Amino acid sequence: MKRITLTGAATLAAAALTLTACSGDSGSAAGGGGEGDASAVDTITLAGWSLSTTPEFQVLADAYQEQNPDITVELKEYDATEYDTQMIADLAAGSAPDMYVLKNLKNFFTYEDGDQLLDLSEVAAGVSDEVTGLDAYTVDGATYAIPYRQDAWYLYYNKDLFDAAGIEYPDGSWTWDDYAATAEELTTALDGDALGTYQHSWQSTLQGFANAQAPGADLLSGDWEYLVPFYERVVELQEAGAQMDFGAVTTNSVTYQSQFGTQQTAMMPMGSWYVATLLAQQESGDADEFAWGFAPAPQVDASTTEMPVTFADPTGIGINPAVDADVAAAAKDFLAFVASEDAAAALAEIGITPAITSDTVTESFFSIDGIPTDETSQFAFSTHEVLPENPVAEETAALQNILNDAHSAILAGTVSPADGIAEAMERAQSEVLG
Repeated sequence: MKRITLTGAATLAAAALTLTACSGDSGSAAGGGGEGDASAVDTITLAGWSLSTTPEFQVLADAYQEQNPDITVELKEYDATEYDTQMIADLAAGSAPDMYVLKNLKNFFTYEDGDQLLDLSEVAAGVSDEVTGLDAYTVDGATYAIPYRQDAWYLYYNKDLFDAAGIEYPDGSWTWDDYAATAEELTTALDGDALGTYQHSWQSTLQGFANAQAPGADLLSGDWEYLVPFYERVVELQEAGAQMDFGAVTTNSVTYQSQFGTQQTAMMPMGSWYVATLLAQQESGDADEFAWGFAPAPQVDASTTEMPVTFADPTGIGINPAVDADVAAAAKDFLAFVASEDAAAALAEIGITPAITSDTVTESFFSIDGIPTDETSQFAFSTHEVLPENPVAEETAALQNILNDAHSAILAGTVSPADGIAEAMERAQSEVLG
């Protein structure tokens, strides 16, 4: 095993889960993996976040309960930003819910290696071959989470603002240079009414695309020079005033929902989950009423525009191994449902991209009141290659933390893109890969 120096949240994760695994509270000791009687349980608990604006958890719970009226799925809300930190603490304290969502693959290795996920191979063997993402949660032949969602990142755009600016909508053929040029044109044409684009503060909004699209990109290699032109482009957009400054985003705790939903920006790269959020906020009045659509993410060059390359980790649900055998049996039954076409159709009906995309699911998705049905939006939904954001490896969390530090420093203007990435590569070698 390679010597690894973990930083920040990764250190907390490793320490907390190692202590828990050594405490005798892991799945094998608790008996969660044994035979149980699901009918002996009337309530199972599931972790979620931002429940008022993220309806997918309640939708899954309601759809399951409709078919299984004797079992209640009770939601436990966590902070979206601190989800993994809070979950790790609850697992260590023995207060975690029966089931919890693997928000992305960044920390999956930490949970699995810390014996904080029940073996779900039996459930996985029974799900449809159409379910994507199972391989991501499989280690040494055993599966530890069941995916219910497979996102993809799109380019959202406000049709009304494009019309006001007299600029043609994205058509699926854009490169990142096209995107940047249009952002500046929109900013000029809208003359203070809105900016051309909005990039949220997450490292995903830039590094995710670069790791998926740049030729030869390999996060685990520690050779990250391919990130430099992606950062140079965004820095130029900030300096041109076409994109909100990173410091203003972080200092003022700006949300991407408010920027696009209240028409502060004409474009925004964001994950497919935002479809459901925007629809819900427009219905509730938390977002303005305006015409919008989504297009494939811009590409590095024209060679991939017919099959656009984008990124996103699958989102899966695992079982806390500290639960007893009866609860484990009930939770496994819920997860078998989560991977079904019925669950997928229920998620599609609110704008979530499920792990299954059959004709039934696609029809459900585009039958939603208010969803854009133009040709470009339908193409973006149905035609793309999705690559995972986070490789499943021991080094992933530590390397991502280093890259996050570089991301903040570069976009805050304290270091140039070239120097910031060079420093990150040096840290990767000395702290993780050396």
